[in-house]
Amino acid sequence: MDKPFKYGMSVDNEHFTDRKEETKRLKRNFESGVNVILISPRRMGKTSLVKRVKSEINNDKIKVVLMDIYDCRSEYEFYNRFAETILKQTAQRVDLIMENIKKFLVRLTPKVSFGTDPYAEFSVSLGITPKNYSPEEILSLPEEIAKEQGIQIVVCIDEFQQIGELQDSLTIQKRLRGIWQHQKNVSYCLFGSKKHLMTNLFQNKRMPFYQFGEVMELMPIATADWVTYIQSRFVEVGMTISESFAERICNTVRNHSSYVQQLAWNVMVETDKEVDEESFQNGYRALLAQSSSFFQEQIRTLSSYQLNFIRALCSGIHKNFGGKAVMEQFRFGSKSNIARVKTSLIEKELIEENGKGELVLSDYIFQQWFENEYM
Repeated sequence: MDKPFKYGMSVDNEHFTDRKEETKRLKRNFESGVNVILISPRRMGKTSLVKRVKSEINNDKIKVVLMDIYDCRSEYEFYNRFAETILKQTAQRVDLIMENIKKFLVRLTPKVSFGTDPYAEFSVSLGITPKNYSPEEILSLPEEIAKEQGIQIVVCIDEFQQIGELQDSLTIQKRLRGIWQHQKNVSYCLFGSKKHLMTNLFQNKRMPFYQFGEVMELMPIATADWVTYIQSRFVEVGMTISESFAERICNTVRNHSSYVQQLAWNVMVETDKEVDEESFQNGYRALLAQSSSFFQEQIRTLSSYQLNFIRALCSGIHKNFGGKAVMEQFRFGSKSNIARVKTSLIEKELIEENGKGELVLSDYIFQQWFENEYM
């Protein structure tokens, strides 16, 4: 039987919960050629949402291309990933891909590698370099293919914040926007797991991608929708969980998608027939234990000032960090040091600003773990 709860990966089918409005909106944008920026904390379901919408597009005139650029470390690594993915997902068959390469990238001699099933598993390596193709030619590839095939292409790029990490990033961003904004047959859906970097790329007026498309911020799924899902998964394996315990799972992790799935699974593992307090608490302790090594790595290189700042947040202090009493209690050093500490922790995705202008920890489970271990 399929695992009742899935976490740490994109999900589909029965594991895809709610997101009805977001799915409807994103699908309409794809069909209308509207550029979209998806922003949310990590593991909130952005990739799952994009894959869901891709699966629901049943118009032969619209092709959705999905790529992940997390491991691209240079400008031309990105161009190779960009071109290879577009060629593969707009043609699918090897012979059609090779035909398109001859049409649009005539100066290349590609390498094709086959898996165990040569009809379904294959990869294409183009070997694009500054000597054989300019960035502008590669970035124009989807538009040329779309015009030739008479279709609309939606290019979805996961971990797009990686563009901001490349050498001479600002020039690259200007180049991408300069080409993409004039394309009439191609639209883009750009998203990534580092919220503060994505926010800076697309909502900072000084950055090239400012107002490039509609910004969609994914909010946590409502408790009522999660409760229905959690209870149904328990029923499928012959177990029961009360509405109150299902709600506690959601409240404990503040409805964070991946953590809801993980905690629900842990509680199920600890349950014989019906969830009780003991199985819930055992599942919760397992969640903290499973997260511990990752959290330890996150704080391993933090300074004493940074750790003290986290302690202050855990103690309920979210603003006015320069006050005398706060400075004395948490030993921040100088007032000028506070600004450096805040900036560093935001860049590390450990803290963020909420809607009230207050600083909070980005991950509530990290906060609970930190309070248990270091307070």
